[in-house]
Parts: sequence; structure tokens; C-alpha cells
Amino acid sequence: MAVFCGATGNKFLFTNENKLLTLWLPQSMRKALLIPSFVESSQKEESAILRSFLHDILKPEALKRYIPLMDSMARDHLEAEWLPNDEVKVYPLMKKYTFDLACKLFMSIDDPEHVNRLATHFTLITSGIFSVPIDLPGTAYNGAIKGGKLLCDQLMKIIVARKKEMMENKETAGRDLLSRMIIFTGKNGELMSEMEISSNLLGLLFASCETTSTAITFVLKYLAELPNIYNEVLKEQMVIAKSKGPNDLLSWEDIQKMRYSWKVACEALRLAPPAQGAFREAITDFTYAGFTIPKGWKTFWNVHTTHKNPKYFADPEKFDPSRFEGSGPAPYTFVPFGGGPHMCPGKEYARLEILVCMYNVVTKFKLQKSIPDEKIVFHQSPTPMNGLPVCLQLHEK
Repeated sequence: MAVFCGATGNKFLFTNENKLLTLWLPQSMRKALLIPSFVESSQKEESAILRSFLHDILKPEALKRYIPLMDSMARDHLEAEWLPNDEVKVYPLMKKYTFDLACKLFMSIDDPEHVNRLATHFTLITSGIFSVPIDLPGTAYNGAIKGGKLLCDQLMKIIVARKKEMMENKETAGRDLLSRMIIFTGKNGELMSEMEISSNLLGLLFASCETTSTAITFVLKYLAELPNIYNEVLKEQMVIAKSKGPNDLLSWEDIQKMRYSWKVACEALRLAPPAQGAFREAITDFTYAGFTIPKGWKTFWNVHTTHKNPKYFADPEKFDPSRFEGSGPAPYTFVPFGGGPHMCPGKEYARLEILVCMYNVVTKFKLQKSIPDEKIVFHQSPTPMNGLPVCLQLHEK
């Protein structure tokens, strides 16, 4: 395996995707995330289909209509899970919130019992997919595989039911991501099979919920630790809140006003990126920095070779949102979403979800960490060891 470092290495990998390299996941991850009949199929074909589809439905113009629903669900979440308590654990609550939101936005599922059943299977996957890949009863990895199969079975039932519904009532076509997947056609006009839709939905749930819940958790962690940063975010968000009626929901125009809040979120993503990097596979022999990388070799890039490098970010351990003023960091140095022509298509979805959550939490509460020196452990993402318990101080109206 070849590990690429620095902005130059990032640029080389990102700009040569599908020319010299292609996306690659370890077989152990593919086995847990994809249903059995797809484990040996061509990942390149799958990713090409999915990427062209995602770029269409996750571009800002398409996401604008989701903002009021995101805001409404964030309000309901805080009302049910935060307001009744003096102290909450942020990390597990953010995992619940992001999964609930994904079920609603992707599949229009909001029945609590149905969502909880899906979440139970999903948790099996996330708890074991990065463990030692020993597929024996009782191991975390075996649980991840079982969770993947159980969740795919549930998704298949949802897909079949939605197809039937769409045949009976064409007005439902295009109402959410699932409906759009069902009617999506590839370059040859073919529809995706139910198994393809199921495996792609599973991958989207994994990509959107795991990374975004971690991102929001660490944004709130830094806001609880840094009163001066919190006060500036509160000042910006209260201007927006005071311009709206009590029942008015956030709009695209409101999101665009959250400039300082997004700089704070970006600095949290720099210091604690949810995704640590990604694998690629060489599809032909090529030379980089005097080294020949043979076809079939695997490559890896890691965010911290630039995010924590004083060459690109002065005093890299300091939390400083001003790094993102003006033109921001140099190209290919800030890469929580990858970079180049194949930057993560879910970047804008994550931005909206993070900012909507920040708005709702900050305008209602001041946060104080219950464990000031809580340790951060690394699984697939940085994770607060105790779930980030915080004391809540409700703002006076």
C-alpha cells in the first residue's frame, strides 16, 4: 500500500480518480455494507451510477426544500430529548437525530417504532464494521454482517412497498430520495434493481449518519469549551432568530447568513474530522514522486497530514475560525470532504444539517461540559469516551 501525504499528494489522488485510480473499500467493509449477491460485483460501476445520481439530487438547488423539514425535526428532537433534562449526552443523541432525519428525508419514514427497528440493525453495522474482521458467532464483525443483512431485508420490503404505492398513485414519484432512486435510469436507460437500491440506501445511511453525527458532536463540544466562540455564534444566530416569527422555519436565505457559524464548523472539522481518509486502487501503473505504483496496489490518504500540519495551518492545535476568512486555506489542505472533481457529493447536505442543528441548540441553550477533560477515543471516527455529557442552561426569553 502507498500512503500519500500533504497537499500535493491529496491533489494527485483527487484529480486522477477514474484515470489512474478508483475508489476501493476493504472486502470486510463491503461484506458488511452490501447484500451478499453484490459483494463480488464491480464497485466502479456501482459508484459511477450512484455518484451521477447523487450529484443531481444533493446539489444545493435540490436541497433547499429540505431545510424547513430539517428545522422542524431539530425542534422536535430538542423538545423531546433535551428540554426535559438538565444534562444530556450529546453524541448518542446526535446519532439518533441524524438517523431519524435520514429516514425521513431519504425514505419518508417517521413512525418511531419503524425507525427504531431500522436503527437497531444499523447500530450492529456501525459497532462492528471496523472491528477485527473475524466472522465467528459472538464477534462484533459477525454482528455487523448480520446487521447489514437484516437492514437490507428491511430496506427491500420498504422498496417493494414504495414501488407498489407509486404504481397506484403516480403523485408520489420524486417525493424523496427513495422514489427518485426507483425512477432513476442509467446511461443505457436501465432502472436500478431493488437490490442495487437497497445496497445504495444502506451505504448512504452509513455515510450520512456516522460522519454528520460526529461532526455536530464536535462542533457542540468546542462551543461548550470556548465561551468567546459560542458568544459570537449566538450573536449571529440570534439576529436570524429575531427576524422570524415563533412558528417560522428556517429558509435557504437564513442558512446563507450563517457565515461565522460555518467557519466555526469548518474549524471543528479540521481539528476533529469524522472521516480519517480513504482508500483508492491503482487501475494502471503510474509514477509519483519518483516511485512506481503498480496496477492493483492500494493507496490511502489521511486528513491529518494537512489538517494538523503547521506548514498549512499555523499553530494547528489552536481553535481559530478566522483561518476560513477570505479565500480560506490553500487548495487541497482542508479536506474533510475529500477534494477535486470527486469531492463528497453529500457536502452540502452535511453543511445544512450541521448549521440547522447549531441554530436550534445555540438559540435555546448554553452548554457546559460535565467532564471537562473527557478523553477522545478513535474507532472509525473520533468519539467522546463518555458520550459528551453537557449541562444545559436554557436562555431566558
